[in-house]
Amino acid sequence: MNEMSPLAPIVRQRKPDWLRVKAPTSAGFAATRDLMRSKSLTTVCEEAACPNIGECWSKKHATVMILGDTCTRACAFCNVKTGMPRAIDRAEPQNVADAAAQMGLQHIVVTSVDRDDLPDGGASQFVRVIQALRATTPGTTIEILTPDFRNKAQAAIESIVEARPDVYNHNLETVPRLYPTIRPGARYYASLRLLESVKRHDPSIFTKSGMMMGLGEERMEVHQVMDDMRSADVDFLTLGQYLQPTPRHAKVLDFITPKAFDAYAQIARAKGFMLVASSPLTRSSYHAGDDFARLRAAREAKLARA
Repeated sequence: MNEMSPLAPIVRQRKPDWLRVKAPTSAGFAATRDLMRSKSLTTVCEEAACPNIGECWSKKHATVMILGDTCTRACAFCNVKTGMPRAIDRAEPQNVADAAAQMGLQHIVVTSVDRDDLPDGGASQFVRVIQALRATTPGTTIEILTPDFRNKAQAAIESIVEARPDVYNHNLETVPRLYPTIRPGARYYASLRLLESVKRHDPSIFTKSGMMMGLGEERMEVHQVMDDMRSADVDFLTLGQYLQPTPRHAKVLDFITPKAFDAYAQIARAKGFMLVASSPLTRSSYHAGDDFARLRAAREAKLARA
């Protein structure tokens, strides 16, 4: 892999064929978009320019992004805008629950921007969303993808874990060496401790974390992150190709081949992850409902063997 800094001036590479997706045009896509608009909801699918938006929205799958569309941080990989966020929308939890009920979701993924301006980092809004979903559509399983709640993590984790989401996801994003340039507002070991703390508070909650590939990480660094995740008892690993959202973001240094993603998946399974999703187009919430069903089945099989 390339040792260059991810911000070094290099010639932008042509996107390989395996990363090309069709433009969204289906009726299902339009229906999902209209529903999100009608409920005044933001989705990470749009804000992060996810390449899978056409496929997911056509199936009426969307990842809701709570706490507004403006982040208090400026990570080098993220397309979400940075600035001073607006006040919390008190109607948001019920709007999320109503949208989930209207779409008939069996599984929902809820994420958020970083809200370093809030005393609890926005943890209480996650709790209210979980509570609204449980009351409105009790059959829907809930996956949350949270920020690191910098300097507020312990209290934030305790309150969210008490609300009992089915899956708690927090992405490490990249290898420790690249944090100063790729994720400067975060700390690798703080994120690792967050995942470990969730499991310590409630071992029954599935934990999940992911990495973006192609930023200049070395193979053995990726293996070490896998080991760190397993030490924190992370159940589910996702690995996907980083794609540069705009010219001002960190550049893609490597396009990882599907074969290389398969090799990483084999290594991750050997290290003990209960489930691994590893492909160029894998994202945290891609096929999340199907993956959750596989997670439950894997745990049941493990318990049966024990």
